[in-house]
Amino acid sequence: MTTAYDWTGRIGDVWAAEWRRTDRSFTNLTPHLNAAILATAPLRTRKIIDIGCGAGATTLATAQALPTTTVTGIDLSPNLIEIAKHRAEAQANASFECADITVVAPSHASVDLYVSRHGVMFFTNPTAAFATLAEAAAPDASLVFSCFAERAANRWATETIIATGGDADAPTSITPGPFAFADPRYVADILATSGWHAAAPQRIDFAYRAGEGSDSVTDAVDYFRRIGPAASAIRDAAPEERERHIARLTEVCARHSNGDTVEFPAAAWIWTARKSAE
Repeated sequence: MTTAYDWTGRIGDVWAAEWRRTDRSFTNLTPHLNAAILATAPLRTRKIIDIGCGAGATTLATAQALPTTTVTGIDLSPNLIEIAKHRAEAQANASFECADITVVAPSHASVDLYVSRHGVMFFTNPTAAFATLAEAAAPDASLVFSCFAERAANRWATETIIATGGDADAPTSITPGPFAFADPRYVADILATSGWHAAAPQRIDFAYRAGEGSDSVTDAVDYFRRIGPAASAIRDAAPEERERHIARLTEVCARHSNGDTVEFPAAAWIWTARKSAE
């Protein structure tokens, strides 16, 4: 389970330090999400909120594509928000706020469009969170977000879990975390209950980029030692076991190396929804 406290503390700090590589991991998914955002944006969109904006990639892409729209990225991590602000210095219609969207959403009403790249799976109470978003939304508001599909289809997770001694076949939890929204039936029920009418989600199979450059395998191993399910197993292992974990992880990354990149099969859902009629 990943909590709000985690994002304001150590996990948020690690993601801030690794923002370039975490953004890079979604290189082959991001164009699909950005296209869905632009296709869904109401014609008179004036205000967009990016939930769990991280270092601001989706906020900036949306602001650049819709220059007459105000786009605000909101994230719990102060370090990520500082990075995002620095990246957006030349983008006048983009701004950032370090806050909990479930707390500050009413102050941003009325919102025309909510977007999120893999941020909403971390809501502690997703039904209540999406209901709060609906209450602060304009009558014809929309919602677009991406989330990981089932863990078995995301081999960057399963193979690194196995390499570091974990059980990749363990049941996936619906508690806050990367695979909390893997089951589309569960997500559809949450959205319907909380005031959103969702279309059938679009499944995107993509290559998750873990490493690149002249020594892409070493880059990928270093990344997984910082981000993802292998990181905590390596960190918490005794010295000898840690070395074995790293050796097996290196073998896994080498199998997925293609010259100057290391890419793993992955899958995500892209959801679009409209605010339900009162």
